[in-house]
Amino acid sequence: MEIGHQEALWPGCMAHSYKRIFKDRINRTEGGFMLGNVRKKFIGDKQFYKMVLAIAIPIMIQNGITNFVSLLDNIMVGQIGTEQMSGVAIVNQLIFVYNLCIFGGVSGAGIFTAQYFGQKDDEGIRHTFRFKLWVSAILTALVIVIFIIGGESLIQIYLNGSSDGGDLAAALRYGRQYMLVMLCGLPAFMMVQTYASTLRECGETMVPMKAGVTAVLVNLVFNYLLIYGKFGFPKLGVVGAAIATVLSRYVEMAIVLVWTHKHKEINTYIVGLYKTMKIPGYLIKKFIIKGSPLLFNETLWAAAQATLMQCYSVRGLSVVAAFNIANTIANLFNVVFIALGDSVAIVVGQRLGAGKMDEARDLDNKMIAFSVMCCTGVAIVMFLIAPLFPQLYNTDSTTRHLAEYLIMTQAVFMPQNASCMRHILPCVPVARQWSRSFSTASSCGSSACRSPLC
Repeated sequence: MEIGHQEALWPGCMAHSYKRIFKDRINRTEGGFMLGNVRKKFIGDKQFYKMVLAIAIPIMIQNGITNFVSLLDNIMVGQIGTEQMSGVAIVNQLIFVYNLCIFGGVSGAGIFTAQYFGQKDDEGIRHTFRFKLWVSAILTALVIVIFIIGGESLIQIYLNGSSDGGDLAAALRYGRQYMLVMLCGLPAFMMVQTYASTLRECGETMVPMKAGVTAVLVNLVFNYLLIYGKFGFPKLGVVGAAIATVLSRYVEMAIVLVWTHKHKEINTYIVGLYKTMKIPGYLIKKFIIKGSPLLFNETLWAAAQATLMQCYSVRGLSVVAAFNIANTIANLFNVVFIALGDSVAIVVGQRLGAGKMDEARDLDNKMIAFSVMCCTGVAIVMFLIAPLFPQLYNTDSTTRHLAEYLIMTQAVFMPQNASCMRHILPCVPVARQWSRSFSTASSCGSSACRSPLC
């Protein structure tokens, strides 16, 4: 009886076992299918990464060069003293607002440049170039007037805190001297950004990179000669640093402009570029509607950074110096996610211009995933060098200690900067602003809590 009962249960047990095995196989198959979908959506093949890096690396190098110039100025001026470094840091923060205004101005029209290039529309590219030039020229003229009239007052805003053993009057004097010379380099910066952005959007990334490398070398050599007075050159301190930077900007501008106009067979849009500076009204309206949010976002974020530095400055001169040290190295490392974001704009913009919507969406997903992975690696490196970088500066231990914490905090939030670039093309800079603003706020709160000066 018992045996018969057990035999009667066998078919049911076997059916249950087979059902469970079959279900497990289905789950494993579905899991594998989902994993395959994720890989297909976010991970590209070897050809894809070659294409991305061919665009991104030259942009990283060029943008890195721009920030490396500032880093050289900071380190070399930082060897002189805290007052000199603080004066230069304050002026560079104010000029940084102008730099991002220019970037925002050219980026708005640049969205359309990439699309016109995809459509092989040279006249459209000429119109976007002229729009960039007008916007950049107006912004440059406005900033020069503001800095000449109210530059000293703007610097003074950052010098209302305690001196911490430093000389606030000396910092103001050095900042004023540095600013007056740096204003001479703004027209060159404007032209480089207008030309270089157009070249990149049309697929030419190597020339701006080579021009930037040359500019760094010029800046490095003349920094050494003019700041410290080597090989018979006058010892000019912060003024020498400013002269070297301005000179490097004009060398960079000359290289980019000469190459662009000499190679008309490659840059076909350059033919007839300056025959007129008129832009059709409907295009101006189109560029302003799409581009003004980018301009305002860049401007507001840069202004917020300048305001944040002013809030720090009431804690004393050492905080201004620490904030400068941290931002200098952070800006250098940030070129990775910024360059990858620009690559998205170029690659996706060209596909959209050619009407390839599905391909554009697929490339966008893969490039964002790649950006997050790259920035995670960069963040680890930045975190590890945080205790070492402040040692390059001739300043006190409190400033170095505070700078170390600021750098670590910014490193922690770097992958978030890349992950927030989940966007469709016209929102590239907007997404970047939100990510950078969150990172800035986090850095502010964390470092303020750790600062012994608060």
